Parts: sequence; structure tokens; C-alpha cells
Amino acid sequence: MKVRGAVLREMGRPAPYAVSKPLSIETLNLAPPGAGEVCVRVLAAGLCHSDLSVIDGSRPRPMPMLLGHEATGEIVELGAGVRDLAIGDRVVFSFVPMCGHCDPCAAGRPVLCEPGALSNARGFLLGDGSRWRDADGQPVLHHLGVSGFADHVVVSARSAVRIDPGLPAEIAALFGCAVLTGVGAIVNTARVMPGESVAVFGLGGVGLSAVMGARIASAYPLIAVDVIEEKLALARELGASHCLRADSGDVVAAIREASRGGVQYAIESVGSAHVLGQAYAATRRGGTTVAVGLPAPQKMFSVPAVSLVAEERTVKGSYMGSAVPGRDIPRYIALYQAGLLPVDRLLTHRLALDKINAGFDRLARAEGIRQVVVLAAA
Repeated sequence: MKVRGAVLREMGRPAPYAVSKPLSIETLNLAPPGAGEVCVRVLAAGLCHSDLSVIDGSRPRPMPMLLGHEATGEIVELGAGVRDLAIGDRVVFSFVPMCGHCDPCAAGRPVLCEPGALSNARGFLLGDGSRWRDADGQPVLHHLGVSGFADHVVVSARSAVRIDPGLPAEIAALFGCAVLTGVGAIVNTARVMPGESVAVFGLGGVGLSAVMGARIASAYPLIAVDVIEEKLALARELGASHCLRADSGDVVAAIREASRGGVQYAIESVGSAHVLGQAYAATRRGGTTVAVGLPAPQKMFSVPAVSLVAEERTVKGSYMGSAVPGRDIPRYIALYQAGLLPVDRLLTHRLALDKINAGFDRLARAEGIRQVVVLAAA
């Protein structure tokens, strides 16, 4: 099958990306789905910092690679042995393919799937290898088992979660990363209880999803922290009780004052070691700091070692919201449909595939919340 997609061949090209064009729109050959795989017509795909961090080289990946991991589409072909999905099903992708058999999967922690992590690091599907070939017959690698910036993709069936077909595609895409990660950090990783205090550092799509999740969990106070007034205003509309400018005064002291000694849970969604340190400092005795953002691999994080013991502090990582995607994506969609999780407020820009480089310029400037490439009419 001939497919159009956005291919990254070289990391680290300078901004503005609309000029340097790190992503080239190419026509590729896509192999049919193998055993345990499905072919999906992609309807919409979101632009995420995890994509940008590959483009700018802060999170290296093997090249060339077809990017995109937050996406939704419709199944058009089944590989051998696929029985839980059908042609015509609408799906949201999970960017960790889950084997179901390794120790983390067996322990109910499928986002830590070992074969899935290895496949993602190599740019392969769970079944091994790439299904893409460029015009010269050379392989193009998969991004996190999805490669959603293409009009059709082949993925492991374990990367596809069936959803309600009535959900608008540009909204459905957001459940594959921003919502799954942000809400999951609250309900799965932190397990916030009603009346417990929460601070969320960074109000992109993931951070604002965490705010929405904390509101559903009835957290109080619910403190939102960012440097952009428009994002703070939206956080207040989504349920934050306090909104603080991170670049205005001592934000840690302000959080500790608002929460009477520090929050019980601090969520860091920026991907900055410095901000993670602030989040740790803003938690109270016995509190938990949850790291959600992905800093560059060489960045280090340090804390006063004695505080871990004498104050019984906890630092936890939260990858993909500690999710079980087949369970959580439908649940979060149901909350959206019930009016309890206003995910549509995150969507600020729709764009065509050939405008994707300009979209990443906008993301790098922290403009808007979530942008979605619309690849096909639903």
C-alpha cells in the first residue's frame, strides 16, 4: 500500500521548523499486517512534546523514523490470528505495545512491558521489524509502535484499543497520550483521595489533564503552576482552586502557604529536572512527588537524602499514567461523554499534514494546548 507520512531523517535541525523542515512528507510503501497485527486508516493525530523531543534531539531515537504516537483511526485490515478486533472498529492507539506475558504485564503493570519497551527503543513493532519502506526500498522505523503521522499504519493488535465510534476523531486522539497520561498520574499513580492536596507543575495537554483528573478526584486545594497566563486561566476553568505563576516570586513558598505546609501530591509534567526539584520541595512530610514529564536522558535529579527517611517522602515515576489502556481509555471516554472530563477544552488547533512543521514551531513556543493533524474525514 502507498502511504503518505511525516518522516524524520535527521534530529536537531534548528527552529523555525517551517523553514528547516525536519519532517518531510513522503510516499512510503506499507506492508500488509502480519500475524497479530492490524492496518488502520488514521483519522487524527496529536502533536506532543514526546514527538518534539525526538525532533530536537533531546530524546534520541534511531533514524529514519515516521513520528506520531497520539492517534486514532479505523481498522481496515486484520492480520492472521486477530480475533478481538474487527474491520470497521474505531481505535485509539496505546504507545506501549503490551505482550501480556512478561513479568510487568503479568503483575498488572503493562506500561512497563519489557518486549514492548525493547521494540519501541529499536523503532520496531512488537512482532519485530518495520513495516515501512521508502521510495528507495530502505526501511523507515516506527515511533513508539504507532507512527500516527501517516494516513495508514500497521500496528500490533495489542496497541489498539476499541472505542465508541461516535466520538469525534480529533477528540478521540487526545485519549492516547495527553489524557491517558495526565488523568492516570492522578488516579493510578498517585491515587488521590477526596480532600487531599495536589499541585500540578506545567499546564500543557498532560498537565491540564492532570488538573481535570484531580478535580474528578475532589482534590483540595488544587494548585496549578505555569508561566503562561492563558494556561493558568484555563486551569482555573477546569477546576484549579489556586493558580500560580512559576516565574513570579517563590512558587514553592506560595504552594506551601496555600496548602498549609506543602501538598500531599506534586505532579511534575514539564520534563525538567529543575521543576522536579521544585515539585519535591513543595510536598509536605509524608508527601509524594510524581514525575510525569520526560527530561533529556543525561539530566539528573537530587534531593536531600535524609528527607526520604525522616519525612517519609516518596518519589514516583508515572509512565503513560500507569495505565491499563484497555481499561482506562474507555473509562476516560465515558467520563468525557458524561461531561465530567472536558477534554475538548484541550484542543486548540487543527492542521493538515503538510503544515506539521509549523505546528511543531507552535508547540516549541508553548502556544496553544493540543494541536491535532486531521488526516481523514471521519
